[in-house]
Amino acid sequence: MPMMPNDLPRILLVEDDPTSRSFLAAALRATPAEVDAADSLAAALALASTQNYAAWLIDARLPDGSGAELLARLRERHPDTPAIAHTAAHEDTLLDALVGAGFLEALVKPMPAATVQGAVRRALGIAPVLPSLQALAGTDGKLPLWDDDAAVLALNGNRTHVDTLRDLFVQELSKSVYAISTAAERGDVDSVRNDLHRLRASCGFVGAQRLAAAVQAMQQDPSSTALLLTLEQVAQDTLAHAPDARAQSPAPA
Repeated sequence: MPMMPNDLPRILLVEDDPTSRSFLAAALRATPAEVDAADSLAAALALASTQNYAAWLIDARLPDGSGAELLARLRERHPDTPAIAHTAAHEDTLLDALVGAGFLEALVKPMPAATVQGAVRRALGIAPVLPSLQALAGTDGKLPLWDDDAAVLALNGNRTHVDTLRDLFVQELSKSVYAISTAAERGDVDSVRNDLHRLRASCGFVGAQRLAAAVQAMQQDPSSTALLLTLEQVAQDTLAHAPDARAQSPAPA
């Protein structure tokens, strides 16, 4: 039965950048969820003083404090509300510190909407909405291999940066998929998860939308042979239609 509007979880989104805030709010509403947005620590505390939230999505750096500081303040009144951090930082030490501060996950910006939605669903214990095999295969026409608009938006409109990152992405994709495949063959699920996480972040930067969906699907079941085969096929298709002419097959030499 479809969820009625009044049944939707309400999320507190804290993000000071207007462009990022609009993108994240739209992604959350499509989860689906209701969203209240704040642009500072003080504004977030004011909202939380009058409203209970199903989850918090908090920027690690705010104009009047840190995400970790805000989380600690929110926890004084709501000790059990799940919290997710988002940050432009890529350093493992910083991401680990956010998790150590009490966040369930630390998402790295920019990222596709599916990453945000997946994290919120995990935090709320909602079953993931996975793309169909038809979508991953591209036979339903809904998931493009390359989404230029999403890539340009993710990199603040800088087309030159998109081209540069796509060039690097295409060069490294073969190795990334090979690492996932060999780890899966060894039964090393932790390595599979780690490699999938890195690949999914890269897909978000370059607009490799169908590959990102295939990665997301395998993240839900990293031991699945069928999903691994699908990932390998989508990677081949992604490279075969890469904007860069130097695209190669994902199979190592």
